[in-house]
Amino acid sequence: MIVRWGLDALPEVLREVGSEKPLLVTSRRWDSLELPVAARYSGVKQHVPRETVDEAVAAAKGVDGLVALGGGSAIDTTKAVSAATGLPVVSIPTTYAGAEWARGFGMRDLERGVKVSGGGARIEGIVYEVELTYGLPEFETGGTAMNALAHTAEALYVKGRNLEADENALAGARLLASALPRVLADLDDREARRELLEGAMHAGAALGSAGLGLGHAMAQALGGRYGISHGALNAVVLPPALRFNEPVAGAEIARFGKAMGAKGDVPAAVADLARLAGFERLRDLGVPEPELLVVAAAAAERAGAKANPRAASPEEIAGLLQSVW
Repeated sequence: MIVRWGLDALPEVLREVGSEKPLLVTSRRWDSLELPVAARYSGVKQHVPRETVDEAVAAAKGVDGLVALGGGSAIDTTKAVSAATGLPVVSIPTTYAGAEWARGFGMRDLERGVKVSGGGARIEGIVYEVELTYGLPEFETGGTAMNALAHTAEALYVKGRNLEADENALAGARLLASALPRVLADLDDREARRELLEGAMHAGAALGSAGLGLGHAMAQALGGRYGISHGALNAVVLPPALRFNEPVAGAEIARFGKAMGAKGDVPAAVADLARLAGFERLRDLGVPEPELLVVAAAAAERAGAKANPRAASPEEIAGLLQSVW
């Protein structure tokens, strides 16, 4: 992966991946940003509805590369286009979601109310620019940072874990836990924003190398059904997922907690950080209690649940969701 800091590095990165006429894939929020691109698609929507992917694929005719600009939805949309066209992707993330490191992507099937997965994207470059995170609202700042923190926790104990992912996970957890309270206290703190973005970079690298666990499976099932922010959901469901995994991954979760600077109860420390970011209960996000078992059954079938170190039945997952409802 080619990784550079500073938006002025984008032309060089595009040359390195062999793209002279890239398509920018973004939302209307960023459509007017001046970038060295040949064409633009600005129809990105949250949770990546299939129709927006189809539109972006059509817009990619005649280009030789893709530039993803935005958060997880923009980057996942671009990766879906890459999988369909074979074009290389250079990502410019404006949140802390970490999607730029994973070849897989999610799309929301609105008719079925589920999030479906795909893979095979050509992710070849990333450009980080801290200036683009200014103006990110507290909800998105806290949510996407908690999503990144979930990447670091799960990378330490999922079936795909490895030494490189461990190193990135611990570095990411340390930076994220330190920087997030400072950013939330002052959304214009540039140094804290940079530290948070660096932590998200490490978290994304851990995600790309190791994969996802039960917490993400629950968040994906909830997000697919209700269209709720992925970051907010991860913030709420990570603590019960950690507590569920402690009997079989206690040492790994303790390492994660030490990197965070947590004293004692690691899931409780994560819940405190989520609460600081404004996330505590599923009911506050609009999740209806009577449907928890249906969501749990969907979560149990997701890849993250199957990569978890401890198998979880739909009934057990429903209990975890109930504990934070």
